[in-house]
Order: sequence, then structure tokens, then C-alpha cells
Amino acid sequence: MNLREEIENKYNQLSKGQQKVAKYLVENPRDFAVKSASEIGGHVGVSETTVIRFCYSIQLTGFSELQKMVREQLLNTKSSLGQYFSDKLELAEHPYFFAKVMEQDCRHIHETIQNINEKDFDKAVDQLVKTETIYVSGLRTSFSAASWLAFTLRLARGNVHLFRPDTDDLLLTISEMNEKSTLIAISFHRYLKETIKTAQLAKEQGAFVIGITDSPVAPIREYADILFQICSSGNSTIDSAPVLFSFLNAMVAGVSINDQKQFEERKERYEKLDGDYFFI
Repeated sequence: MNLREEIENKYNQLSKGQQKVAKYLVENPRDFAVKSASEIGGHVGVSETTVIRFCYSIQLTGFSELQKMVREQLLNTKSSLGQYFSDKLELAEHPYFFAKVMEQDCRHIHETIQNINEKDFDKAVDQLVKTETIYVSGLRTSFSAASWLAFTLRLARGNVHLFRPDTDDLLLTISEMNEKSTLIAISFHRYLKETIKTAQLAKEQGAFVIGITDSPVAPIREYADILFQICSSGNSTIDSAPVLFSFLNAMVAGVSINDQKQFEERKERYEKLDGDYFFI
């Protein structure tokens, strides 16, 4: 059994208290490796019985078996970079290496399609069309995707802001948000606290939050009105990038199609500009 995958598959079937245990496990595996069930319950704010029932819900015999699996699977896993390298090393043993890598990307995209709820996608697109202002947040490995999304959405509908931690004041940016704002927060393992905090504060300001992540139990879930799982937490964050860009492209396409009038108007104004100074 892959513990992380089992938790992700069963998460929506768990009780609210058991979901708290699952979330705490994913974020703090070391605590489960060294602390008792009653101590875990105290940290999470649930009873010891709830912790034990969580173990039964993911097909384990009890807390001791959970501890054993945590020590074997969650504390000794390879880094994302190490996993990426080892996966590609296997592919390099066969001819047409580039084709094998691209085929792997295609498989990841198809896997992600199964994770996306069409009603949630349509709801997110509708929100991005009608909202007054869009903010996009994504740091480290997620920053390039966040930057691309903000740039492309700005072409399609305007009034889109990319959060840049090197130049933007987080509190000032958050203070400008309200119920007419939408935040798109991209958060992949290892989940940066700044992105999670941004989502929390945006939610408190009344903004609608769309979370894009790699796990249904990722920390961003707590503050997301809609959550999209891209790939799975078993994939390297580097391997998630092609899938993420494909999904973001689908999202921009949805916004363009659902508000064709605004898109055509912006395209017409854009094309009227004399670009001879900038382009060959």
C-alpha cells in the first residue's frame, strides 16, 4: 500500500475529524512517527478514538501499523529532484529518450484529466469571467506558471495582477482584495507557507480562492473555494509542470470562449497598436 495515495483516495470519504488527522499526517509525518495517538489527537483537536478510526478507514489494523508505514514511506522518501533524476535515468536506457519523456508527460496529463471535475472547471471559468480583479500567486517552482497565467489572462480579459514577492507588499496587495476579487493560488509540494498565508488572508477579505495543487489534502485546500489536483503528490514537481501549463491553458481558453465579446474587443485594441518599434 502507498500510504499517501491511500489517504488521497479515501480523503473525501472520511469524517471531518478524520480529515483533520489526514491533513496533519501529510504535513507533519514526523509527529506520527514518534508520538502516541492521544498526543496526535491533542495536536489536531480530536479524540484518540478518532485517530484510531482514521487508521481503520485507510485499511490499517491500528496506530502502530500507521507509524510503521509513516517511518518507511514518508520519512525516507527521495527528494523531488532525486525522484525526477531516477525516473529519467530509467527512460535513458531506451532509444528515443526525448519521445519517452514526452510520452510520460502525456500520461500525466491524461491522469490529471480524470482528477478534474467538469462542473468545478466550469464554475472556476465563470468566476474568472465575472470577477472584477484577478490575483495570481505562485512561488519557486510555481512562479513561472503563475507568471504565464497572469500574462495570458491579462491578454484575454485584463485587470489581472501577478504577486511578486521581491517587489510587492503582501499586506498592501491583500488589503486591496474584496468580495469582487479572485485569487488563483498555485501551491505544490513542498508547500510554501507564504502562498498558504496569502490564500488565508484573501479569504478573510472576502475574495474567491481557486487552489491549484498536487494533492486533495494539500494545505491550500482549507482556504480554496474550488480545488484542482494537478498530477499527484507521487510525481516530481518538475514533472508536474507540463501538466500544470496544459491545465492553465485550458483555463485561459475557457475564459476566452465564455466571454468572446470582451476578448474580441481586447484583441482589436491590441492589434491596432503600432508594434514596429518592438517587433521585427
